Amino acid sequence: MRDIDPPDKALVLCVDEKSQIQALDRTQRSLPMNFGSPETHTHDYRRYGTTTLFAALDVATGKVLGKLKRRHRSTEFISFLRHIDSQVPQDLDVHLILDNYGTHKTEKVKNWLLRHPRFHCHFTPTYSSWMNLVERFFATLTEHQLRRGTHRSVPALENAIREYLDLHNEEPKPFRWTKSADEIIESVNSVLKRINRTER
Repeated sequence: MRDIDPPDKALVLCVDEKSQIQALDRTQRSLPMNFGSPETHTHDYRRYGTTTLFAALDVATGKVLGKLKRRHRSTEFISFLRHIDSQVPQDLDVHLILDNYGTHKTEKVKNWLLRHPRFHCHFTPTYSSWMNLVERFFATLTEHQLRRGTHRSVPALENAIREYLDLHNEEPKPFRWTKSADEIIESVNSVLKRINRTER
């Protein structure tokens, strides 16, 4: 087995939280695009509160497990881990790809993981959360459901997110990198060289 292949009898999940999702309603209704003029929106909003989406993207299938929570602490993260544990067949190990956010590394979380040895955490490098594919799912959620949506309450916002999750999971597709790992590393190294030259 090559190093890049996923482990046997295991599920690989990209996990993160999209926090502070705001329930917003524009102060005036939007005007649709018309011949010769773009769609228009007012610049100001009414704000009705926030929610957080905890999400786990199955790398192999593109399916997303999601839970909405009003707060964003290690308690809510552990609750989401329990949800994952209940949804994944017990004969599979669970490999989580996570960023280095403090919520993922508290003593409570570490203790929970010790009691659940089938869970294995793999942390992305600092400032590299873009490497976690669940971020790509968050981008499509924002683009297709949140950016133009109007939600006059947090429950209305949460219902819209649940509907999007259900729709996404009806026909999930795995995300694929369009460049190889070598091409990405070469591009990053090129940027680093330019940064180092300008700092001298």
